[in-house]
Amino acid sequence: MEYQSNINHNSNSAFTVNDGATSSIANNPAPGSENRKPATAQQLVRENVQFLIGQLEAGHSEALTAYLDAMVQFHNYSFGNVLAIARQKPQATNVAGMWAWNQLGRRVKRGEKGIAILAPMIAKTRRNEAKPEGDANTNSRPALLGFRTVYVWDETQTEGAPLPELEKVTGEAGAYLDRLREYVIAQGITLEFDEKIAPALGMAGGTTIRILPGQTQPEEFSTLVHELAHLMLKHGERRTATTKTVRETEAEAIAFVVGKSVGLTTSTASADYIGLYHGNAALLTESLELVQQTAAVILAALKAEEFLSKEAPEAAEQTTEAQPEAKRARRSRTQTATTEAA
Repeated sequence: MEYQSNINHNSNSAFTVNDGATSSIANNPAPGSENRKPATAQQLVRENVQFLIGQLEAGHSEALTAYLDAMVQFHNYSFGNVLAIARQKPQATNVAGMWAWNQLGRRVKRGEKGIAILAPMIAKTRRNEAKPEGDANTNSRPALLGFRTVYVWDETQTEGAPLPELEKVTGEAGAYLDRLREYVIAQGITLEFDEKIAPALGMAGGTTIRILPGQTQPEEFSTLVHELAHLMLKHGERRTATTKTVRETEAEAIAFVVGKSVGLTTSTASADYIGLYHGNAALLTESLELVQQTAAVILAALKAEEFLSKEAPEAAEQTTEAQPEAKRARRSRTQTATTEAA
């Protein structure tokens, strides 16, 4: 899939999410706000969250619908079959039988060797029960007769029509990606690039974020914000109190807001990702305050100085008065995150 984030959190991070982020962002404003003066970080975050809610309320995009239709052809294999596939073709990603590939408009390449797995043989057994005369219906139940060997092929062993893909984040991350990396490291988080996490684009656990190398800058930016959000929201600690749908909705909503606020073109990428995890507008609304506050903290770290140079004199004066406390809060968050393993 275009964006996977397989999270394995056991985080003891000590990020503090509050309303102390007083910076503001002017890039990539929400629709209808192009001619306004720069908004505060909180205002822009609220606008972009509402924009995302609107996308979710609109339902599945065409890209997501096509993607889900294609994914129906791929099965969730048993642990034994997963091991068998990995042993025979370690780099396999999308695996399916010949009929399924044909349904997707693809053909197995000549000479390609199939991957052997086991498929159950199911039969229906009938049991006779006393029934009214003339009732020919009989009860039946499935019974496992055994297993047989069948063959599947990886996507790389096929050719033909391209598989549907979800929308991707595009644009220019530029210096914001560098600032984001610096901010992550400043929190005491180890940032690693690891090919072994594929097909996931990012993973976070404990005090480490791992990113799949080779992503475009905007994709890496979005992935890194997503994983950082998981740690900031202490999703490891909240694992038993929340569902995966809630955790992924919150993290991806923050990635959407921050990415859009620094000028990235998000299209329906985040809405589609949330949809894959069965998230919706109502669920996002329930986490609204948490999402807005966390996004504002990240934006403050990325664009605080930029906003101060653009703000109106009276607003700049108010922000300057509030800066000492904001700076102390940021230093406190950094020190706490470093000592307590954010």
